[in-house]
Amino acid sequence: MVALAFDGRTARVIERAATARRHGEARLRPRLCGICNTDLELARGYMGFRGVLGHEFVADVIEADDARWIGQRVVGGINCGCGTCSRCRAGQERHCAQRTVLGILGRDGALASTFDLPERNLVAVPDTVSDEAAVFAEPLAAALRVVEQLDSLHVDWSTARVAVQGDGKLGLLCALVLADHARGVGLFGRHPGRVPLPSHVTELPASDASERGFDVIVEATGKPEGLEQALSRVAPLGSVVLKTTCAGKQELPLAPIVVDEVRVIGSRCGDLAAAVAWLERARLPIRELVSSRFALAEGEHALAQAARSGVLKVLVEGGATP
Repeated sequence: MVALAFDGRTARVIERAATARRHGEARLRPRLCGICNTDLELARGYMGFRGVLGHEFVADVIEADDARWIGQRVVGGINCGCGTCSRCRAGQERHCAQRTVLGILGRDGALASTFDLPERNLVAVPDTVSDEAAVFAEPLAAALRVVEQLDSLHVDWSTARVAVQGDGKLGLLCALVLADHARGVGLFGRHPGRVPLPSHVTELPASDASERGFDVIVEATGKPEGLEQALSRVAPLGSVVLKTTCAGKQELPLAPIVVDEVRVIGSRCGDLAAAVAWLERARLPIRELVSSRFALAEGEHALAQAARSGVLKVLVEGGATP
C-alpha cells in the first residue's frame, strides 16, 4: 500500500505491506484526509512520532468484524483506549494511559491506501453530509470540545466577552462554533475577510494590544508565544482555553495566572457524533476553508503546501470511490 510516513527525519510517500487487521478493528479506505497543524508539528519532531501521518478523514469501511459496518461511509474518534481501565469505562478513552492515537501516538494514521481503527470509534456519515464537509468532523469536534468545557464551568454566554486567537484552520472553526453560543466573538488574526463569518464575529488584527478584558480566550495560533499573549488579554478570573500544540519547549508565565486567578484549560479532542450532527444542521464555508487538494501520491507536496503561511485546509484524496 501507499502511505505518507515520517521516519524521524523526513515525511515521504512510501510503499509498504499492509498488516493484519486486529480483532474488533475495521479496515478503512479513505476518501478524503485533511492535513492540520498537528501533522506539521509531528513532522518537526513533536511527540517523537514515527509512522503514517493523518488523523482527519472520511472513509469507507471495507472490512470489519461486524458486517453491518462494511460499505458504510464513516468518520472516527482518533483515541484508541485499552477498553478496560477506569478511564475507558467512564467513556474517557482520550485519557487512557495505554491509548494509541491515530497518526499521532503509537498508531499509523489515515494518509495511506488503507488504515485500521476500532469499530467502537466509528461514526456513520449521513448522506446529507458531503465528503468535503465530513473531513472536517475531527477538527470540528475539537472546536465543540471548547464549548463543552466552558459549559462545565457555567460560562454565561449572554454576557461573556469571548475571543479566539488565530484565524487559521482550527481558529476559524472555533470562532464558528462559539458564534452559535456567545453574543459576540472577537477573532484575532492576520487574514481578515477570507472566510464568511457570522455578523457577530468581529475580526481584529493579530497585533492589537488594546483589546483586553475578555472572559474567555481560545488560543489557536499554533505559536509558542500564544499563551503569553492570551494571558495579556484575559480578564481576572477569566479562562484561557489552550488548543495550540507546538514542537519544542515553551516558557510558561506563571505570575499572571496566579495574580489574576486565571483558569488555563487544556483542550484536545471532542465528540465525533456531535460534530457530525453539527454538520447536518449547519453549513461550513468549505469553498473558502479548503486551499487545495492533492492525490495521496503527492503527499509530500501536500505537506509542504499546508506549511505555507496563510494556507488553510489542504485535502488529500484517498483511494475510495467518491
